[in-house]
Amino acid sequence: MANIFAKKPLAQLLGEANASGEGALKRTLGAANLVALGVGAIIGAGLFVRTAAAAAQASGPGVTLAFIVAAIGCAFAGLCYAEFAAMIPIAGSAYTYAYTTMGEFVAWVIGWALIMEYALGAATVSIAWSEYLNKLLEALHIAPISYEFSHSPFESAVVDGVTHSGIINLPALLVIVVLSLLLIKGTQESATLNAFLVVLKVTVVLVFIAVGWQYINPANHTPYLIPENAEPVKNAAGEVVREYTAWNKHGWGGILGGAAIVFFAFIGFDAVSTAAQEAKNPKRDMPIGILGSLAVCTVLYILFGHVLTGVTNWREFADPAKGGEASVTYAIETYMTDYKWLGTAVTGAILFGFTSVILVMLMGQSRVFFSMANDGLMPKAFSELHPKFRTPYKSNLALLVFVGAFAAFVPGSLAGDLTSFGTLLAFVLVSAGVWLMRRTDPDQPRPFRSPLSSAAFPLVPFLGAAICLGMIVALDANTLKLALGWMVLGFIVYFIYGKRNSKLQKGIVVIPTEMEEQAFIEPDPKNA
Repeated sequence: MANIFAKKPLAQLLGEANASGEGALKRTLGAANLVALGVGAIIGAGLFVRTAAAAAQASGPGVTLAFIVAAIGCAFAGLCYAEFAAMIPIAGSAYTYAYTTMGEFVAWVIGWALIMEYALGAATVSIAWSEYLNKLLEALHIAPISYEFSHSPFESAVVDGVTHSGIINLPALLVIVVLSLLLIKGTQESATLNAFLVVLKVTVVLVFIAVGWQYINPANHTPYLIPENAEPVKNAAGEVVREYTAWNKHGWGGILGGAAIVFFAFIGFDAVSTAAQEAKNPKRDMPIGILGSLAVCTVLYILFGHVLTGVTNWREFADPAKGGEASVTYAIETYMTDYKWLGTAVTGAILFGFTSVILVMLMGQSRVFFSMANDGLMPKAFSELHPKFRTPYKSNLALLVFVGAFAAFVPGSLAGDLTSFGTLLAFVLVSAGVWLMRRTDPDQPRPFRSPLSSAAFPLVPFLGAAICLGMIVALDANTLKLALGWMVLGFIVYFIYGKRNSKLQKGIVVIPTEMEEQAFIEPDPKNA
């Protein structure tokens, strides 16, 4: 009987990472490109939407502490990612790391979970992109795209007394098509567009922080944590819309509950690791890209949360008419009346943010599929590179079809917090993987070493796994049930297709020569 926990030899991974020629991805990305990729994936809807949501649902003004808790969990996981990415600079991210530390089945579990983060995340964000495109058109006094052609067939709404039903979400489909084709054209071109979008949206975030600081009302920050006996929030009709009796809805429990909510805003820094095989000098650039993007965004998030909850009382965001997607615009139009133009700029920044997030998510998913296909766990077509551009174009085309179909015909509310679950699970297993690799292969050269992560004292991996597990537990029950269903489906797919086609199970293992390994360990300075 085949061993489903068989591990992929590290020597084989190092050989694949050092491969060149037609079957290898093109190394075009420097440290700045990688930091921009991380920031591009991290700063999106999460910052502008999840901040108010976490404040209203669990953390109050303490949403800044929720950001810190989420960032600490991400930092521990980020250090583990950085160690792996520098040591094994190959596409596939958490999937690849698990394959060599915990075996094929665990690697499959992560690869399947990453579909929730990347493919499902890209589709969900593209639907929100469509909504914000209409918001921006309205703000610019341009006729928006009709309801029928900007919503799923499963959605309907009454507008001016007339019931409208969706036919197809064309804007969401269009952005998936355009970005997929750009990714096929080349990684460097995609990274250049991403860097441009990052500059635009970070500029708007900095302007909001600088201007909003003048409008902070200190009373809005008192008390800083939601008290246990906090009054429920009611809407205009007197209906209770928020209660704070549950353990994760007030006090320090509310900080953990809020961290689980805002964690969505940090998703993306791990996508940097999926581009490891396209980095010019991965030993140096991967840790900079992963940890640098995480550090930049954490500072921006804390400042943004402090300003937003200082300008507007957190209880106001509990009202769906004031919170949610329009929370930042509401705060600007209500309390920063001299800067209403900033509301339009924020809408534009959200649109830019969505665009870069979709771009990086599609890129990350195609690279995960590329690695899984190379191992035989996915159809071979996903690992085939374009003869000219050396990008996994068939993987991108497949994502164009499937993610585009989801974006065009499925309501965005379906995804929920599944994206957070997939990411948190990957973080837990990557953190555990660093400790396991320290035990099983302590002498392997590590260009970047995660601190306090020895085999005997794995503090950083333990804390990374523990904090992320805590945030998984803090997710709502419906999300956990859907995630369990998705993972069960993944198990079925593995035993029907993956296990039967696995190259490792078939004994197809190519170990590079000692010279090739040494060539990888000491890369050509010209690639630096």
